[in-house]
Parts: sequence; structure tokens; C-alpha cells
Amino acid sequence: MSLLKRSALVAAAVCGLTLALAAPASAHVTVNPNTATPGGYTKVTFRVPNETDTADTTKLEVDFPADKPVASVSVKPVPGWTAVAEKTKLPTPIKSPDSEITEAVSKITWTAGPGAAIKPGQFGEFDVSLGPLPDSGQMVFKALQTYSDGSIVRWIDEPTIDGAEPEHPAPVLKLAAAPASAAAAPATTTAAESNSDGPDAFGIAGLVAGLLALVLALLAFQRSGRKPADSPAAPEERKVPAARG
Repeated sequence: MSLLKRSALVAAAVCGLTLALAAPASAHVTVNPNTATPGGYTKVTFRVPNETDTADTTKLEVDFPADKPVASVSVKPVPGWTAVAEKTKLPTPIKSPDSEITEAVSKITWTAGPGAAIKPGQFGEFDVSLGPLPDSGQMVFKALQTYSDGSIVRWIDEPTIDGAEPEHPAPVLKLAAAPASAAAAPATTTAAESNSDGPDAFGIAGLVAGLLALVLALLAFQRSGRKPADSPAAPEERKVPAARG
């Protein structure tokens, strides 16, 4: 085999391996954003891509973690879809300033109406407002995606210890407080914006100085222009006495 052919084969093999390693992982049901502040309220979006070429996504079921119940859950309407929230009794009530919450949402099911299913090459988004969130840890929302051909994809695999992504990862909302630097950033930005919007003392002083210099220059120019007419006559131009007869 010639050197040229061997080089071509090696290049093709390297190219194929590179493309295989660079191929993106298959899309899956996710929660966005995937980080929220503990103890607060937030809005999350469950994003559902259609991964098949022959069927539509007609249903989404999202289970809420039983070990991290949330007292308040509300669903944003999605045109063409119906949403049903199921509640269960809590083994330990959630205390609130006004009362105790004895039940919480355990599952939300979205079902597509006629013509509203997620078709191949498309994705759907389902918004949920929830809170107050647990004080720490993470919330794992196990999800089931149903297609029009009857197949069901179970996005229920919990995060691995080594950080590797499982085959069918469940949507995960991590609970982490915002960094102190991030919290201080808005105040710094506001101060900078305030300074930029207000008058600049140095800029005004420079402008006044420039105008004053311009005025003085004009006055000097005018004075220099009048000087020849106002100055005394030159010695040779003075009257000479008449010559004696």
C-alpha cells in the first residue's frame, strides 16, 4: 500500500473517531433553571424535546420528590394541554406562619389535546411556580414522556456519585445560595450607573476652562487687529519742518 493511501486511511479513521467523540448526547427532559435559592420561591420550566421521527409526544408526568415536599405549587396554562396536579398527605406537616400544611403536590400530569402534541423536531415547555423550597440539597423530578405510538421514555435515573450522566437522567433542581459577590454586584452596578448618569464635575470644569480660553483668544485677536490703526505714527511719517529759503 502506498504512503498516500495509508495516510488517507489514517486521516479518515481519525476524523471518524473525532466525530464520534464530539457527537452531542441525546436530548432529554430537563428543568430550567437547574439551580434555585433554598427557602425561596421560584419558577421552573420543564423542557420536553421530541426524540423520535415517527411519533408525537402526547403526555408528560412529573413526580415531585416525597422527601422534599413543597407547600405551594401552581401551573401556568399551556395552550392545547390540560394539567392535573395530584396531592398526597404528608407524614410530617409543613409549618407556615399562618398554619400547617398537611398535604403537598406529588405529581403533575400534562396531556395534549387535539393538534397540540409535540411533533418530531419540536420541543415543549411547561412552567411551574413552587415554594418555599427546601433549605438544602437537591430536588429530583422523575418524569415519564409518553408518545402517540404508546411508547414511554422514563427519565428517572438519579444523579451518579461520580458525576457521569446516566442513560435516562431525571431533571434535577439544585438548591444553592447565591454567591456573596453576585449579591453585591447589583449595588456596584447601580452606583456606576448613577455616577454615569449624574454630572461629571471634572468634565464641566474642563468645558468651562475651554470656553474661557476661547473667549480670551478672541479678545486678544480683536485687540491685535486694532493695534495698527490706534498706534502712534512711525517716526518717518512725522511732519518735517519746511526748508529755509
